[in-house]
Amino acid sequence: MKKTIGILGGMGPLATADLFRKIVTLTRADRDNDHIRVYIDSNAAIPDRTAAILSGGPDPVPEMLSALRHLEACGADCIVMPCNTAHYFLSRLQAATDTPVLSMLEATARCCARRYPGERPAVLATRGTLTTGLYDRALAAAGVDFLLPDEEERDTLMYLIYDVVKASRPLTPESDVWRDLLAGLRARGADYFILGCTELPILADTLAVPGPFVDPTAELARAAIRFCGYEAAEK
Repeated sequence: MKKTIGILGGMGPLATADLFRKIVTLTRADRDNDHIRVYIDSNAAIPDRTAAILSGGPDPVPEMLSALRHLEACGADCIVMPCNTAHYFLSRLQAATDTPVLSMLEATARCCARRYPGERPAVLATRGTLTTGLYDRALAAAGVDFLLPDEEERDTLMYLIYDVVKASRPLTPESDVWRDLLAGLRARGADYFILGCTELPILADTLAVPGPFVDPTAELARAAIRFCGYEAAEK
């Protein structure tokens, strides 16, 4: 029997919608009835993950567990979280449930190793994700060498993520900022870019600045599709 997906969302709401859209568009289906049943709890009350990690902000896990319980009650067979930084708390969530919580980081690392062997990605992410070394460990385990942003580049990423995408500001005026960020990383040795914050695929999809990019949201969608027994499109 085919399985179902529970999206533990709200981190942020637009990233949650982006994951749901990618689950739909990446599922090989000829009609409505060929798609996966998906449950979504977009819990915008979950405290900011980066603030919790870096500055002692409120613990997000209680609200994450609240959403998880709702998804369990619906009957979700697996849980996915469209937030890279939230994966810092994944072990605490997994310890509280028997439902598999799929890792966006592992899915991304596997994609990098398979699609770009021998090439070097730059990891674009929040300060919370970068400080915890979440991608460092996942990429190293997959045998992928990588480049991390410097302090100025991290400031730029935080501006684009928090002050632009999360703030629902227009994206087009930020095209030069985005282009310059990628050019600087490319000059330092990046061959491609991991969009390691779920707001960044939204930026990359909107602004016509070349990558190549690996989209963790899309890789998580593919992992969930396959877990549920469906076929996932590669492109």
